[in-house]
Amino acid sequence: MKLSSLLLMALCLPPLLNDAVGQAKESQFQLKQCNVANPENTPRPVFPVPSRRQMLWNETEFYAFFHYGMDTYTGKEWGDGTEDESTFAPTRVPDPAQWLRVAKQAGMKGGIAVVKHHDGFCLWPTKTTDHSVLNSATETARKTNIPRDFARAARKLKMKYGFYVSPWDLSSIYWGEKDSQGRYTDNYAKKVFFPQCVELAQYGSDQFEMWFDGATGGDHAGYYGGAYGGKGTTGRRTIDNAQTFYDIPNLRDSIHKLLPNVVMWGVGGEVRWIGNEAGHAGETCWAMGSGESGNADAWRWCPGESDAKATTGGWFWKKNEKVLSAERLFQMYLETVGRNATLILNLPPDVNGLIPQATAQRMAELGRMLKTRLGNDLALKAKISVSEERTPGAHTDYSVRRLTDGNKNTYWATNDNTTHATITLKWDKPVTVRYVQLMEHIKLGQRVRSFTIETSDDGTTFTPRATNIQTTTIGYKRIVPLNGSTAKSYEGDGYKVKAMRITINDSKACPLIQSLSVF
Repeated sequence: MKLSSLLLMALCLPPLLNDAVGQAKESQFQLKQCNVANPENTPRPVFPVPSRRQMLWNETEFYAFFHYGMDTYTGKEWGDGTEDESTFAPTRVPDPAQWLRVAKQAGMKGGIAVVKHHDGFCLWPTKTTDHSVLNSATETARKTNIPRDFARAARKLKMKYGFYVSPWDLSSIYWGEKDSQGRYTDNYAKKVFFPQCVELAQYGSDQFEMWFDGATGGDHAGYYGGAYGGKGTTGRRTIDNAQTFYDIPNLRDSIHKLLPNVVMWGVGGEVRWIGNEAGHAGETCWAMGSGESGNADAWRWCPGESDAKATTGGWFWKKNEKVLSAERLFQMYLETVGRNATLILNLPPDVNGLIPQATAQRMAELGRMLKTRLGNDLALKAKISVSEERTPGAHTDYSVRRLTDGNKNTYWATNDNTTHATITLKWDKPVTVRYVQLMEHIKLGQRVRSFTIETSDDGTTFTPRATNIQTTTIGYKRIVPLNGSTAKSYEGDGYKVKAMRITINDSKACPLIQSLSVF
């Protein structure tokens, strides 16, 4: 039996476990581990905790979005599904390897390629619809296979990759279809959406993210351009429940069997939209809950992703668009990756199937800026002391040296019930500092509720820094500009100091700090 047939059968099986039950079982397993002998004195987890795939996703941190497709040639943002296939006319076969090389220069670790937007036009030779590259007018267009070429390029460049495939499909007669009784049918899920996901899964089992946009038309017939249309359809089409109509629990659990490390964004429910497209998360940002700040008491792990544009046009390439300054993009980085979220930055390819030169040059500038400003860790040259070290286990310790050992599996910790602690760094000679970077060991849950940073130019008298910033949560990663401004974080001469003190004022349980860096 062909692989595609086996995959489609898997997608049509009943759901194995929904995401909530899966996380609950993982939590129960860890809780059982807490109730057995603990020779390593491992701290008990603070629930909820991330799954393995969520951890791997979080470690990607900064990656690219590549909006390319029919809208690149129509000049629209959201097509309506009535576009003639001949409109897709690249002047050359698109080159996803060039896209990813540009992203890598900026310091990104991967990328997500749009392979089907809301107009339903597929950028690969699909069997699910006629609205695809197969029916384009030119040989160049018909040779286009974005998921194949994107996956190959990512592996060669040792970058992570994934695909954006829109559940909303304005070209399909099955989307929003109802039977004679007025009930939604499952024809779209079974005949179009599931098979498309199966086809995309065959381009590689090492995908890290599948992007399911949550847009469904609704009342947005004007701006969203298609609540009333699509080839072969009449009247307005809507759906009342995306989870049910797309059969998301079944899709998610089945895809996890095929792509074990993939997380599903949007309607998939494993990571959340941070709540804006402006490139910032909340200064307080929990990996649970929703929106910019999350919720410390939410029961499900759902970390934030911030999608933002690097250009002044739309998500798809536009003539005469400009590229944002490297300073503005660096600010976005501080306000997303530096606030316990990830940043997916859009770099739209043009009608030639390439990232424009101006965008490529700006990404190289951003990459150099990140290395210059966040590349020389002064904590490695400091003498570090802490107010308390957790009692070591038989083969494991939680000592201060774990703060700078570069090992993501080790961490400094205090003893149980100690939720207030200090870390002090001292240098033999004064150093100039601008940023502090902290990382919690979130495999055992997000804990820190409040911390403060102080510096001393004489090693004795300390002055509070970043006082106008909410130094509340840390999470996977927190980067604090000591002058208190993400917009002007590198202005001035920095602070010339001989010592620094970081105080954890409050934590859900004993704090676990995986990494400390000073730049």
